Amino acid sequence: MGKNVSIYKSQASALAAFAAKDVKVVVVANPANTNAVILAENAPSIPAANITCMTRLDHNRALGQLSERLGVPCTALRNVIIWGNHSSTQYPDVTHALLTTPAGDQPVRAAVADDAYLNGPFIATVQQRGAAIIKARKLSSALSAASSVCDHVRDWHLGTPAGTFVSMGVISDGSYDTPVGVCYSFPVTCAAGRWAIVQGLALDAFSRAKLDATSKELVEEREMALACLAEGA
Repeated sequence: MGKNVSIYKSQASALAAFAAKDVKVVVVANPANTNAVILAENAPSIPAANITCMTRLDHNRALGQLSERLGVPCTALRNVIIWGNHSSTQYPDVTHALLTTPAGDQPVRAAVADDAYLNGPFIATVQQRGAAIIKARKLSSALSAASSVCDHVRDWHLGTPAGTFVSMGVISDGSYDTPVGVCYSFPVTCAAGRWAIVQGLALDAFSRAKLDATSKELVEEREMALACLAEGA
């Protein structure tokens, strides 16, 4: 964390000094969420809404797992959510996900018809996918990450299709009772170069516990990062 604080404090200073004030930032390097917080803390002239972290790779992985499970293209699926941290505490949520069929939209949970899988192996696979790839290849999933950055920036810049939301790590405003000030992955829609957190989605007790668990980790990371900043001040 100390090394990341030093790196992102330096990057923040450069952005604040030389970037356009409407610059849009996507943080990818881990711990991505907390690195975004470090950047925001040290570049106060850049609007916090313009500093994001990428959880689109996790989002795309979740779509991929569901695509394989259902035997449909990823383009037939929408509105999965990655909540929280880009870490093993993230919560891949299919509660509001939809499958497009010739007969109309169908809830993904109903299409899969296996809550034990969706609440267990599916979540664990998405959470651990990055580690599994490194273990198998001895290399990170760099191309998948690059593709996901393109998806993140494209939707942010050009907008999300009607009726579709995607996952982005953004500085929390407290939506869904998340800690204010951490960089938290939410479902968002985008239009005119701006993102907005999708509001009013129902959370059951299972989901609430998952959101709270990843919130706890993000608060701990943020406190550690701010302590490192204070030590280096």
